[in-house]
Amino acid sequence: MKKRTLWKTIVALVISIIHILPFYIAITVAFKPKTNLSSRWLLPKVLNLDNFKMAIEKAHVLMAIKNSVIITSIAIACVMLIGAMAAYPLARNRTKLNRFILNLILAVMMVPPLSILVPLVKMMSDINGISTYWGIILVVTTFQLPMSIFLYTNFITTIPNSLDEAATIDGCSRFSIFYRIILPLLKPVTASVVILTGVFIWNDYQFSLYLLQSPSKRVVTLAVSTFFAQSSTNLGAASAAALIAILPIAALFIFLQKYFIRGMVDSAVKG
Repeated sequence: MKKRTLWKTIVALVISIIHILPFYIAITVAFKPKTNLSSRWLLPKVLNLDNFKMAIEKAHVLMAIKNSVIITSIAIACVMLIGAMAAYPLARNRTKLNRFILNLILAVMMVPPLSILVPLVKMMSDINGISTYWGIILVVTTFQLPMSIFLYTNFITTIPNSLDEAATIDGCSRFSIFYRIILPLLKPVTASVVILTGVFIWNDYQFSLYLLQSPSKRVVTLAVSTFFAQSSTNLGAASAAALIAILPIAALFIFLQKYFIRGMVDSAVKG
């Protein structure tokens, strides 16, 4: 057992180092001036903020973060609300039709988004959804709903039906039962939905590239990629822009990680 635990620890450390190294190099490069030609493995002796100023002024990272925050927050709210409301009847009424619907939802999760990108862009163009907040929010919400419904359904099935029956005896309607009893119990899985949805939308590039063609609607992924293409010789500024872009979503994960782990375990294992 000790040898097995030791090997697990070593493997975990190796995996952690592999994931941490890119961030470490990005930090060292971001705080060095362009004239500093020292090794990227060495920390700078003096912290230089010129790269961050350049990223903010030329890459318009703050404007891109604002756009990403608007799109991500509204999409998360839609995915949470619609997903939880759709999962409640699927979890409580275990009929053949509901099982078929749930299997169909799972099948939709297997469809690669790029396979329907061309007709999707054409459809959004026909309804004037290109370069609009509501257009990209509608698309990313649609693609994230199957995962949300799946997690919520598995979690709700672990909640005893006796709670619903007791509330019905007290005179509560179905909506009142969901809003007052079921919804407050969904906090752990909601944290999982928030993180998974938030990370996907924040890091989305494929939909944003084609649906957000206006520079004023550019999100962080487009801003960083465009800035990197324009200033590929200035890796410090590009690294600074990338670090600024990942700070909000990293803070969200750190804040919700306890609930995220608990929600994933409850939804996957108990379900």
